[in-house]
Amino acid sequence: QVQLVESGGGLVQAGGSLRLSCAASGRSFSTYAMGWFRQAPGKEREFVAAISQSGARTYYADSVKGRFTISRDNLKNTVVLQMNSLKPEDTALYYCARSRTWAASMSVYEYDYWGQGTQVTVSS
Repeated sequence: QVQLVESGGGLVQAGGSLRLSCAASGRSFSTYAMGWFRQAPGKEREFVAAISQSGARTYYADSVKGRFTISRDNLKNTVVLQMNSLKPEDTALYYCARSRTWAASMSVYEYDYWGQGTQVTVSS
């Protein structure tokens, strides 16, 4: 059984930073790619960032490229999303997810385990 638990969300002013963490339980964490997604009220869940199983490859949505950084620690079974230069439009519930394979994907359908989410609110 895989469990993903996000933490680090909160309220921050525009231009500020937050660091989201995702702790994964279960075996074979290093076998799978991991991703972060977000969902704002009334909108569909959207891709934010993904990282391959080794951490060698990372992918970002255009809207966060240059501001967010995804990383992972396979010894600690954690994945981190460092968010800088936050904007009000980054406000959403952020989810950590485990890919079905070793390859990172931007598609929500390629992820089979999801955390409960952590709220990020950016004030203007």
